[in-house]
Amino acid sequence: QVQPVESGGGLVQAGGSLRLSCAVSNNIFSGNVMAWYRQAPGKQRELVANIRVLGTTTYADSVKGRFTISRDNAKNTVYLQMNSLKPEDTAVYYCNAGRYVGAFYSPYDYWGQGTQVTVSS
Repeated sequence: QVQPVESGGGLVQAGGSLRLSCAVSNNIFSGNVMAWYRQAPGKQRELVANIRVLGTTTYADSVKGRFTISRDNAKNTVYLQMNSLKPEDTAVYYCNAGRYVGAFYSPYDYWGQGTQVTVSS
């Protein structure tokens, strides 16, 4: 299968904004929850946000009120708008697809190369 392709990362000053995009193959995008994860150096990969097919969203507490996840079902693309960025947001950001098992998000083994986000203080 074709892996997702993330883009939009870069270097930004604290307080700035970035918008990440992820292009996903149709057979993966359709019917699945889409998510963004991030992994900072020396830390485990963590779930940042996810969005169900009909638009229900979930966010990590650390990004609530600053990040917005969205999906364009016609373009098979998921976005992450990141505002009021902080140095602790510095990480490689990954797009992912998965499903909910009960109340918990379960990611598929479906990962791209990621896109680096660096926030300077």
